[in-house]
Amino acid sequence: QVQLVESGGGLVQAGDSLRLSCAASGRTFSTYNVAWFRQAPGKERECAAAIKWSGGYTYYADSVKGRFTISRDDAKNTVYLQMDNLKPEDTAVYYCAADKFLLRLRVGRSEYDYWGQGTQVTVSS
Repeated sequence: QVQLVESGGGLVQAGDSLRLSCAASGRTFSTYNVAWFRQAPGKERECAAAIKWSGGYTYYADSVKGRFTISRDDAKNTVYLQMDNLKPEDTAVYYCAADKFLLRLRVGRSEYDYWGQGTQVTVSS
């Protein structure tokens, strides 16, 4: 089992950048695929970005492609989400999640086994 703790959220203006961190404890992070989901008020939780356990394959939602970058540092047991050129529509609670199924990078909410508590990102116009 793995415990996940997100940090790095905050209030920024449109065009600014933020870097979210997801620190894992309890088990090495390198045995999981990891994703960043986000949920805006009144909307479904969606996968913004995901990274395979090997780090060699990533997924990005169309709405964040070219602006967000997911990366992992397994030596630090941490996954990052670099968010550049933030837009008001990026406002949401961002959650880190880990998936034990390693053969394919999945993006469905129900497919992830472990979740962090979330961190709020608010982008003002």
